[in-house]
Amino acid sequence: MKITAQEEYGLRILLRIGRHDHGDGISIPAISEAEGLSGAYVAKLTRILRMAGYINSTPGNKGGYVLAQTAGQININQVMKVLGGALYSKKFCEDYPGTLKLCTNSIDCSIRSLWQMIQFTVDQLLDKVTLQDLISPEQESSVLLESILQQHVTS
Repeated sequence: MKITAQEEYGLRILLRIGRHDHGDGISIPAISEAEGLSGAYVAKLTRILRMAGYINSTPGNKGGYVLAQTAGQININQVMKVLGGALYSKKFCEDYPGTLKLCTNSIDCSIRSLWQMIQFTVDQLLDKVTLQDLISPEQESSVLLESILQQHVTS
């Protein structure tokens, strides 16, 4: 289970758009330069984010991308799933059967229970985080995210 480049860069692009508080949108070349990514890759990721309803494109000379919703309405767990899917899904076991067609542990697998528990915990935490929580500078966001984690641990 890893965070993919598409998930990392897609989230960074969404955050860049969310932080761009000018009345106009931010262009692909501007995002590309700011994030150190190719224009083609930024275009691919903005398309995914636009198709999912997180951003809108604005035409014209001052056009570019803007958030389609407020930053407080954008759930990070859902964004991550749009960009790359869940960390663990039922298909996971099908992808790693070993040399056989079916995994030898497909009927009784305690490891599957571990992956499901991890996915459940990650979902519960990320469901509480919005894009607005990440827009602040790192030190402020860190304090906020720590409080979300503490609330999760004590509940």
